[in-house]
Amino acid sequence: MQSWLEPLYDAAGMRSADAWAIDERGVPSLELMEAAGAALADAALEVARPGPARIVCGKGNNGGDGLVAARRLAEAGLDVAPLLLWPAAELSGDAETNLERLTVAPRKIDAAEVSSALQGSGVVVDAIFGTGFEGAPRAPAAEAIEAINAIAAPVVAADIASGADASTGRVDGVAVEADVTVSFHAPKLGHWIAPGKWHTGELRVAEIGIPSGAPAAATGGLISGQVLETAPRRSAKSTKFTSGQVLVVGGSRGLTGAVCLSATAATRTGAGYATVAVPADLEQIFEAKLTEVMSLGCPGPDGRLGPEAAEPILAQAERSAAVVLGPGLGRSREAFALARIIAAKVAAPLVIDADGLNAHAGELAALAVREGPTVLTPHAGELGRLLERESDEVSARRLESAREAAGASGAIVVLKGDDTIVVDPDGGLAVNGLSSPSLATAGTGDVLSGMVAALLARGMDPFAAVCAAVHAHTRAGRTAASRVGATESVIAGDVIEAIPPALGGADV
Repeated sequence: MQSWLEPLYDAAGMRSADAWAIDERGVPSLELMEAAGAALADAALEVARPGPARIVCGKGNNGGDGLVAARRLAEAGLDVAPLLLWPAAELSGDAETNLERLTVAPRKIDAAEVSSALQGSGVVVDAIFGTGFEGAPRAPAAEAIEAINAIAAPVVAADIASGADASTGRVDGVAVEADVTVSFHAPKLGHWIAPGKWHTGELRVAEIGIPSGAPAAATGGLISGQVLETAPRRSAKSTKFTSGQVLVVGGSRGLTGAVCLSATAATRTGAGYATVAVPADLEQIFEAKLTEVMSLGCPGPDGRLGPEAAEPILAQAERSAAVVLGPGLGRSREAFALARIIAAKVAAPLVIDADGLNAHAGELAALAVREGPTVLTPHAGELGRLLERESDEVSARRLESAREAAGASGAIVVLKGDDTIVVDPDGGLAVNGLSSPSLATAGTGDVLSGMVAALLARGMDPFAAVCAAVHAHTRAGRTAASRVGATESVIAGDVIEAIPPALGGADV
């Protein structure tokens, strides 16, 4: 894994790390459980309000962690009620041992009793399911989760919110809406990938005694600012030609802004120069809008690009270090035909966005024959069209959908969102750990595509270039919000102006 990624684990990786610690390094499993439960109790003490602590326990090791927390909270002087959703006889071995160690009496409750049992709680610990959970919760867990979500007390989740998949972030049924999640040993993919991300609350990682050097490899990682340090820097010998040329193909009547944003973002991100390939009868608009960017007027019908523009665009692409295809292109039959021609014939690294993506709806396999690097930057709706399914299905299965698209297209897929996911066809996975709600406005996707192209043009490794652009783009959104004073007031142009500090310096 690249040094600029902070490791994230899936369920299999954590099982492997646990087993290695116990079987190979001789760490007693009860000691791991004790440390996990102690960390849970510490978090619960911090957020507890007046009232008893209720610990809702499943029958696996997560329930055992909860029982340790119950004992620790009782020792701290709290009124504690451990609630068992399954009979004590069904508890796992270590959980059963910690049941025997309790100094307060546990209570077995039926599904119908959970809601009343939680009334008046000062804090609730969710210890129902752990990282190995998959699918949709069934009774009595489903009713317990709904009851936990209905109360006003703060909720602390053990390892991951029950109902969320630690390996993918999927939530197939109900899931606990935690205020704090205490992740044991390391963060999991499901903490950072939506919709699991929305159930995590504040994430705290607790060291529980697994020695360093566990052989289990992380499945993916959070993008850190260190990735920006891998970008080539200009030297005294640099010229605008060695800094990389970006070509942006797009634009149509009523959609000229997208091309301008993408091209300007490319130059702000360090491209030596940028050229826009646009409809000839709209070229004067781009000439007026863009001072630092060149334009190439191309033939096309009534303010649109069509197949007749392919020859001059491909000629310009031969002189380009990276190409962006799609901003403002429009959804005409002619525009889609051009997009497919360009995607098939451009040899340079290619970033496909917006209507360039829509032109390939249901035809991802056509991109797999490209020899040069390809980057797709869809939001959930665009990825849904590429995969021929509803956007809601993509949103519910973000990681699986991105991986499917990467495998079918041979491209790096950037599934945009607050949890932007970067997947390459060889299995590489990176997740954006920064949040920037200010980017939820028109045009910021065009800014990202220009940033990706610029870093590709500057010679970065494609996967690193994409991750660097995603990270810097989010930082720019945060800086823009700080400058204008309100998240809701940020526009795409503000994000472009914030690119320079976002490429270096501390996170905002």
